[in-house]
Amino acid sequence: MDTKSRIPRLFVRVITFFLLISALSWAEFAVAKGDKTGYEYYVVGNTGDVATATTAGLLLMGGGPDVDEAFQWMSKKSGGGDFVVIRATGTDAYNPYIYAMGQVDSVETLIIKTPAAASNPFVVDKIRKAEALFIAGGDQYDYVQYWKGTPVEDAIHELANRNVPIGGTSAGLAILGEFLFSAQNDTVYSDTALADPYNRRVTLDRDFLALPNMGNVIADGHLDSRDRMGRLVTFLARIVQDGWSTEAKGIGIGVETAIAVENGVASLFGSGSAYFIRTPGMPELCLSRTPLTFRNLSVQRLSGSTGKFNIRNWFGNDTTNYTLSAEDGILTSTQVGGGIY
Repeated sequence: MDTKSRIPRLFVRVITFFLLISALSWAEFAVAKGDKTGYEYYVVGNTGDVATATTAGLLLMGGGPDVDEAFQWMSKKSGGGDFVVIRATGTDAYNPYIYAMGQVDSVETLIIKTPAAASNPFVVDKIRKAEALFIAGGDQYDYVQYWKGTPVEDAIHELANRNVPIGGTSAGLAILGEFLFSAQNDTVYSDTALADPYNRRVTLDRDFLALPNMGNVIADGHLDSRDRMGRLVTFLARIVQDGWSTEAKGIGIGVETAIAVENGVASLFGSGSAYFIRTPGMPELCLSRTPLTFRNLSVQRLSGSTGKFNIRNWFGNDTTNYTLSAEDGILTSTQVGGGIY
């Protein structure tokens, strides 16, 4: 994005900052942090609990600069309730950012840094009482190590069951699907994954979160800016090759981009694109230390604000459609010029 196109967004953020400063005269702020079980807690706004009517929704954000409209969408779905952010590292930077939008009763951040903290009654209670839940970026393997199989996981499922909007960005996005790239051995690049689908860095996981409309799905962010299409195709190949599913679906999202899913239908916010990829069957060749061959994966690219994508029937309108093929570890497409994005 060029400098001129960023000026309106910068202006909005400056105005938002001054609105927050003006709110300090009446807003109630509190901080509690650093207990022995490994969590930190921060809150801005009303420190008491409020119960509001919420509307179900799922927000998938691709990382990079946050998308203001996406958080406004989630906040509206919270019914003006308590917006909770969870993460394993980082700060409470989301608190003033979201609270300044003026749509919620409070914003709380929980930094949950150990499995013990993920069983702490205070932590679990705060999540269960949320009217919106957002999983921040970081390292998704922290989330797998610290939260999987704990009361935090159970609390997230409880929220989904009572129609509380849930979202995530970057690492937070990565854990929202039925399948996930765990990053147990650090990240993996597309060329490495395509050259060897069983490279030690291609670490996949499952049986973590089970959220509406995310069955058989693996999600990946920063897709085009970090050239992750090749690794996402490799993840899909591994899922079907290893017998986890007969069919796998990938959702890849660019930076400064989010899709908001309501009743199974996704709308796009932000400046980039979202890619919806589906496997055609088994890969032709998916073996250890052997370049991947996997042909004819269907891609539907959603860009702009007019198109929609129905995740339930995996069909979009106003999308760009093409197929991807990995041939001996090289990825090409049916688009003019063979571009993969």
